[in-house]
Amino acid sequence: MRTVLALILFLALQPPQPAVASPEAEVRKILDDPRFAEARKSLAAGHARTVADIIRLTEIPAPPFGETRRAEAFRADFEAHGLKDVRVDAEGNVTGVRPGRRTNGKGPFVAVAAHLDTVFPAGTDVTVRREGWRLAAPGIGDNARSLATLLAWIRALDAAGLDAESDILFVGTVGEEGAGDLRGVRRLFKDGPYAGRIEAFISVDGSDPNGVVTGGVGSRRYRVDFNGPGGHSFGAFGIVNPMTAMAGAVTRLYAVSPPASPRTTYSASVTGGGTSVNAIPNSVFLEVDMRSEDPRALADLDRTFQALVKEAVVAENASRSTAYGAVTAELRVIGDRPAGRTPSDSRLVRTTRSALSILGFDPAEESSSTDANLPMSLGIPAVTIGAGGRGGRAHAPDEWIDVEPEEMVRGMSVGLLTLLAMAGLR
Repeated sequence: MRTVLALILFLALQPPQPAVASPEAEVRKILDDPRFAEARKSLAAGHARTVADIIRLTEIPAPPFGETRRAEAFRADFEAHGLKDVRVDAEGNVTGVRPGRRTNGKGPFVAVAAHLDTVFPAGTDVTVRREGWRLAAPGIGDNARSLATLLAWIRALDAAGLDAESDILFVGTVGEEGAGDLRGVRRLFKDGPYAGRIEAFISVDGSDPNGVVTGGVGSRRYRVDFNGPGGHSFGAFGIVNPMTAMAGAVTRLYAVSPPASPRTTYSASVTGGGTSVNAIPNSVFLEVDMRSEDPRALADLDRTFQALVKEAVVAENASRSTAYGAVTAELRVIGDRPAGRTPSDSRLVRTTRSALSILGFDPAEESSSTDANLPMSLGIPAVTIGAGGRGGRAHAPDEWIDVEPEEMVRGMSVGLLTLLAMAGLR
């Protein structure tokens, strides 16, 4: 009893703890701060420089697994903008720190990232074409615009004298697109110097700020090599054919009805092989993409597909002669992106939605496959937002963005407001 009374007395004598402001209140507080108004003025005044950065970065090729030149330019940008501890890590990510007043560069960090790579192969003409406010070039909106936006935010913070409480980690990631398979963000969260030190992650990707990606669509991708003895199309007719087994696997896959919720999909996407029109092939291949918003649904589809391949091989070997050998299949994973989700009631999602609403946008939560997948799968709060402004034709040679100043600055303000609300401003 004496111990209980002592504990009650101890708690009663403690100073009252300050109430924690809601995310919505924190966003409103920062929006009303005169320093944030100055930051927005800086974004507007620096519009021409931001557009120049977009053009400059777009015209530095960054094909899959070939981001080095753009990474080096971005590293120089980080240094010129006064970030601390600027480096290019072992995977090729560019990182730089803006120290917070409370943590002074030691972490934990609020990370904001944009990917350096594009989907376009080496040799693609990336010259920017301009007609008024419209700029067009491969990769200009996905994702050169976002890279330039990160630089504009740093300048705006400096111009307004805005120092966050927490450290902000700025990142240019590699390997976000296609076969890159999120290799850059994997390194950032699992093996790099900031692994275990990031408490929230904001990925900036594309243009439209209305959508907030809170669901990470996971994917599992395979290349399946079907092999057999091969032979003359006339003389060896009747022996097993690996192409028939491949066709059987595809037919079986497309008989599967995946769940509509969580949304789960598949695609038999690429095929090839054979040697001549008058030869039974000895080898053909198939590439398949499977996706889901839910990791368990994706795992179920993965198991189903592997079983269907085996069934198709068994069926072909039972249907034709194996006198010269049987058909076999070898599955090789060529892509593995984890699924995940940041809850709608998390501080990060509420902050982002509030920033959008307060600046006149109509926020909608979405699911997509972005750098945010990885932290989501680890249980780290993460979202993906647009850099601001309009754009279209992503992943096409005629990709375009609109850089009309008023709408562009309004869209850019969303991410800056979100970032400051998460990092804390006093």
